[in-house]
Amino acid sequence: MKTIHIGAIPVGPGHKPFIIAEMSGNHNQSLERALAIVDAAAEAGAHAIKLQTYTPDTMTMVGALTIQDPDSLWKNRELYDLYQEAYTPWEWHPAIFDRAREKGLLAFSSPFDETAVDFLEKLHVPAYKIASFENTDLPLLKKVAATGKPVIVSTGVATVAEVDEAVRTLRTHGCQDIILLKCTSTYPATPENTNLRTIPHLAQLFDVPVGLSDHTMGVGASVAAVALGASVIEKHFTLRRADGGVDSAFSLEPQELKLLVEESERAFLALGNIQYGVQKAENKSRLFKRSIYVAQDLQAGDTFTKQNLRVIRPNNGLEPKYLDQVIGKTVKTAIKAGTPLTWELL
Repeated sequence: MKTIHIGAIPVGPGHKPFIIAEMSGNHNQSLERALAIVDAAAEAGAHAIKLQTYTPDTMTMVGALTIQDPDSLWKNRELYDLYQEAYTPWEWHPAIFDRAREKGLLAFSSPFDETAVDFLEKLHVPAYKIASFENTDLPLLKKVAATGKPVIVSTGVATVAEVDEAVRTLRTHGCQDIILLKCTSTYPATPENTNLRTIPHLAQLFDVPVGLSDHTMGVGASVAAVALGASVIEKHFTLRRADGGVDSAFSLEPQELKLLVEESERAFLALGNIQYGVQKAENKSRLFKRSIYVAQDLQAGDTFTKQNLRVIRPNNGLEPKYLDQVIGKTVKTAIKAGTPLTWELL
């Protein structure tokens, strides 16, 4: 499986997890807040900030849908109004991207229609993200693929056949650098419906780097995903959940994003290689294994017994497995209590 470069950052197996902070609508229609989110993401150690590029009119139309799901965070909201609240004004994009570059962050976006791709191309984004609800929009996939840039695709609300069609569409229209993200498109998602065991299977099925678009609370699912092979973690990010916003309820705060960066990297480093035996780093610790010691003062001609021998730390005597063999043997020379037993003393 090849390494994919997003900007100058290598992404894939063998590389530290690539952490994306998803701003979404958490700017709450304030450019100042959007820039503060960029600053906080950089300070927390994220590798990238991601926007969503659409307008209410490129997403839906007035009167098309009022959300009725009783479990939805957006129950009784008119879909058009929701997007009106959440969208990032296109005129903000240059300022946000410039701030990201100043802070050493990559910045890119999820386009939701072809006009958004044309707009983002003028901003020279290093990659594109396809949201779960757009992963069957083949005209959009063709448009993004034609840029030749890496494409990250969330696989929520899609069958295996639909994911396969998305991958084939991207590949046949100019995109060879594809990353797939396991995603559960509920907001928030639960650990029970996250199904992380899909991650290694997804990688094997499509032979591409994989990751997790994580809508669960906290960082546990994301860290576990890294242990299962995730090379990319995407999490919604805000300054404070208490400030509200359309996605705030399942977004990380700055200290949590910092924790995610640190713990996902620890998880990656801990994977290591298949290893048995004593590592170089463990050599000094061998001293604290047990061995056979003489527990009483003995004279030449005495007999070793369970009473005058003990298996204790440190590891300077015979290994414990020899205890049954030495019991009943004759003491060769006088021995003080606390002496490690060696073959020469028998």
